Amino acid sequence: MINKSLKELAQALAAKQISSVELSTLFLDRIERLNPTLNAFVTVDREKSLAMARDADARIAAASGAKPAGPLTGIPIAQKDIFCAEGWTTTCGSKMLANFVSPYDATVIEKMHRDAGLVSLGKTNMDEFAMGSSNETSFFGPVRNPWDTSRVPGGSSGGSAAAVAARLAPAATGTDTGGSIRQPAALCNLTGLKPTYGVVSRYGMIAFASSLDQGGPMAASAEDCALLLNTMVGFDERDSTSLDRPVEDYVRGLEKPLNGLRIGLPKEFFGEGCDAEVMAAVRAAIAEYEKLGASTVEVSLPNSHLSVPAYYVIAPAEASSNLSRFDGVRYGYRAPDYGNLDDMYAKTRAQGFGAEVKRRILIGAYVLSHGYYDAYYLQAQRIRRLIANDFVEAFKSCDVIMGPTSPSTAFKLGEKAADPVQMYLSDIYTIAVNLAGLPGMSVPCGFVGGLPVGLQLIGNYFAEGQLLNVAHRYQQATDWHLRRPASAA
Repeated sequence: MINKSLKELAQALAAKQISSVELSTLFLDRIERLNPTLNAFVTVDREKSLAMARDADARIAAASGAKPAGPLTGIPIAQKDIFCAEGWTTTCGSKMLANFVSPYDATVIEKMHRDAGLVSLGKTNMDEFAMGSSNETSFFGPVRNPWDTSRVPGGSSGGSAAAVAARLAPAATGTDTGGSIRQPAALCNLTGLKPTYGVVSRYGMIAFASSLDQGGPMAASAEDCALLLNTMVGFDERDSTSLDRPVEDYVRGLEKPLNGLRIGLPKEFFGEGCDAEVMAAVRAAIAEYEKLGASTVEVSLPNSHLSVPAYYVIAPAEASSNLSRFDGVRYGYRAPDYGNLDDMYAKTRAQGFGAEVKRRILIGAYVLSHGYYDAYYLQAQRIRRLIANDFVEAFKSCDVIMGPTSPSTAFKLGEKAADPVQMYLSDIYTIAVNLAGLPGMSVPCGFVGGLPVGLQLIGNYFAEGQLLNVAHRYQQATDWHLRRPASAA
């Protein structure tokens, strides 16, 4: 049962082959057994989860009523610990919020649990305030990759990725600010989708960089991601960046043939900087698409090499503003000993934030300061516009852009921890998508030395349905996404 897809689990629940309580218990038992090794979950509350499962079983049994069962009612999933959930500890992987119990639900949580009837198995570990590419900056310790526990799972949604890869949960939520869904999906052999900016509400999703953050699904397959995305999207008047547009059914177009699909291959993605074996796996995946009826065309993203420096001006600037609310006054950690108000602020933030968060706050405050705003922040925003324009131009000659998700397979724990620049370069292929606000996803496309490789798909604005279709057809022709680590046996 643990390796079944969301569709298969939904069919089993509908046919009364298993109850939501039994299914949730199965996964909770696996979490209890395997999480001490993987550290994928930071909060598990068996009683809360089973209470939700009992409610789901009642909805399924009732068939109709005030809360009718939906397609995924009763299915347990994991939630990244960046989403506020009423009555649950919501830590954001930080000492600053280690004891914070949310008084309300994020819109994504509300939609999934109250409306769709999904069951929460718990909150997953993450890089502190989503700042990291390896899940090593968490206050609760690093997450370990189920494919090799000496290696990182990617970040910042590494806990969600490890949980699904090891089948501690059939699917999970993640957030993506510069690749934080796609990169861990690639390193853990999952399918992960970052939607167009504004398609999924950010209300109740603790902010890192407000103009870049976006929630999305992580699962074994594109079909599972489509089913999960259906429960996440929709206009939210509580989020000023939420887009008011018709809600789509992302499952409907999955079977569309790929004949005539034009795949853009950016020459900047296929030069130096990527491991040769990773690139070979990516090229083999593109060759498989050609067998499915697609054609390839070379495109150019001439400003993509500026995406990392632009991102590491814009994101820290927004983070320095967003994280100013964590001051020890209203909620979260407060330093136990201080002399006056200013001393309390200083000691609380010095003790409550980890090294990477403090590094980014300092960078952000610097680039926004008088005399440097025009030279750094404003210039980075201009470059951001150039990067977005490059994509607009590229999509005139192609339907979807493909390339590597990550320049390498999962690296060793601690390997890049002492070199922030090398860590930042882990997201070299993913960051431009966030700067432009486009949808992007990663799909499994092979292995190098027993470690997974991800193929990145980038679509035009609101092309999530097309991306899911393109990924699904590839997964019907290959079995990379069906492979599980030994720990998932």
